[in-house]
Amino acid sequence: MKRIVWDIDKANLLALDVDRGKVTFEECVVAIEDGRLLDDVPHPSTHYKHQRLLILNINNYAYVVPYVEDDTRIFFKTIFPSRKYTQLYIKEPNS
Repeated sequence: MKRIVWDIDKANLLALDVDRGKVTFEECVVAIEDGRLLDDVPHPSTHYKHQRLLILNINNYAYVVPYVEDDTRIFFKTIFPSRKYTQLYIKEPNS
């Protein structure tokens, strides 16, 4: 399995970001290990065609992790909550 890595400074900023739910890269790794990976899709923007998106279920909400991959590692770029992917992937209890 490839190593998952990220920028420490970026991780520290994200951990304090209330607008992004204070979700950390470590929580993303745990979500993957726990089987809460909803999808792995190409980045929809042609500007970022070298990136892919992990869609993760964290606290019953979809979080997106753009990443790049090489032969030995997966590099997480950032994390953001996504209403769009929550509606696509996470069903409401009464629906």
